[in-house]
Amino acid sequence: MSPGALRPIVAAVLCHPRLWGTALHQARLLTPRGWWRRAPFLPVPAADYVRFRLVTQYGSADAPVSATDVLNYVAWCHAQRAAR
Repeated sequence: MSPGALRPIVAAVLCHPRLWGTALHQARLLTPRGWWRRAPFLPVPAADYVRFRLVTQYGSADAPVSATDVLNYVAWCHAQRAAR
Protein backbone atom coordinates (compact mmCIF):
# COMPACT_ATOMS: atom_id res chain seq x y z
CA MET A 1 0.00 0.00 0.00
CA SER A 2 1.44 3.31 -1.01
CA PRO A 3 1.56 6.22 1.44
CA GLY A 4 -0.81 8.11 -0.89
CA ALA A 5 -3.39 5.35 -0.50
CA LEU A 6 -3.49 6.05 3.23
CA ARG A 7 -4.81 9.61 2.86
CA PRO A 8 -8.48 8.73 2.20
CA ILE A 9 -8.38 6.11 4.95
CA VAL A 10 -6.92 8.52 7.50
CA ALA A 11 -9.42 11.21 6.42
CA ALA A 12 -12.32 8.77 6.84
CA VAL A 13 -11.18 7.77 10.34
CA LEU A 14 -10.69 11.41 11.34
CA CYS A 15 -14.39 12.00 10.60
CA HIS A 16 -15.32 9.46 13.32
CA PRO A 17 -13.81 10.61 16.64
CA ARG A 18 -15.26 7.67 18.61
CA LEU A 19 -13.07 5.34 16.50
CA TRP A 20 -9.80 7.24 16.94
CA GLY A 21 -8.61 5.24 19.93
CA THR A 22 -9.47 1.91 18.30
CA ALA A 23 -7.84 2.93 15.01
CA LEU A 24 -4.63 3.91 16.82
CA HIS A 25 -4.70 0.67 18.81
CA GLN A 26 -5.12 -1.42 15.66
CA ALA A 27 -2.42 0.55 13.85
CA ARG A 28 -0.07 -0.13 16.74
CA LEU A 29 -0.89 -3.85 16.67
CA LEU A 30 -0.42 -4.13 12.90
CA THR A 31 2.72 -2.01 12.58
CA PRO A 32 5.92 -4.08 12.52
CA ARG A 33 8.63 -3.30 15.05
CA GLY A 34 11.43 -1.15 13.71
CA TRP A 35 9.22 0.37 10.99
CA TRP A 36 11.35 3.53 11.01
CA ARG A 37 14.31 1.53 9.64
CA ARG A 38 12.57 0.48 6.40
CA ALA A 39 11.04 2.41 3.52
CA PRO A 40 8.49 3.96 3.30
CA PHE A 41 9.51 4.99 6.87
CA LEU A 42 5.87 5.12 7.94
CA PRO A 43 4.08 3.04 10.57
CA VAL A 44 2.14 0.89 8.10
CA PRO A 45 1.38 -2.85 8.25
CA ALA A 46 3.84 -5.26 6.66
CA ALA A 47 3.43 -5.65 2.89
CA ASP A 48 2.90 -9.43 3.20
CA TYR A 49 0.03 -8.88 5.65
CA VAL A 50 -1.60 -6.24 3.43
CA ARG A 51 -1.26 -8.50 0.39
CA PHE A 52 -2.85 -11.41 2.30
CA ARG A 53 -5.75 -9.24 3.48
CA LEU A 54 -6.36 -7.86 -0.03
CA VAL A 55 -6.45 -11.33 -1.56
CA THR A 56 -8.75 -12.72 1.13
CA GLN A 57 -11.12 -9.73 1.04
CA TYR A 58 -11.12 -8.65 -2.60
CA GLY A 59 -9.64 -11.66 -4.43
CA SER A 60 -6.66 -9.73 -5.77
CA ALA A 61 -3.51 -8.27 -4.26
CA ASP A 62 -3.86 -5.33 -6.66
CA ALA A 63 -7.30 -4.25 -5.44
CA PRO A 64 -7.54 -0.76 -3.98
CA VAL A 65 -8.29 -0.53 -0.28
CA SER A 66 -11.71 0.95 0.40
CA ALA A 67 -11.87 3.55 3.16
CA THR A 68 -15.40 2.33 3.92
CA ASP A 69 -14.12 -1.21 4.45
CA VAL A 70 -11.40 0.06 6.78
CA LEU A 71 -14.00 2.05 8.74
CA ASN A 72 -16.19 -1.06 9.00
CA TYR A 73 -13.20 -3.06 10.26
CA VAL A 74 -12.29 -0.42 12.87
CA ALA A 75 -15.93 -0.16 13.97
CA TRP A 76 -16.05 -3.96 14.33
CA CYS A 77 -12.84 -3.89 16.41
CA HIS A 78 -14.35 -1.11 18.52
CA ALA A 79 -17.49 -3.19 19.15
CA GLN A 80 -15.42 -6.26 20.02
CA ARG A 81 -13.32 -4.33 22.53
CA ALA A 82 -16.45 -2.77 24.05
CA ALA A 83 -18.06 -6.20 24.42
CA ARG A 84 -15.20 -7.51 26.56
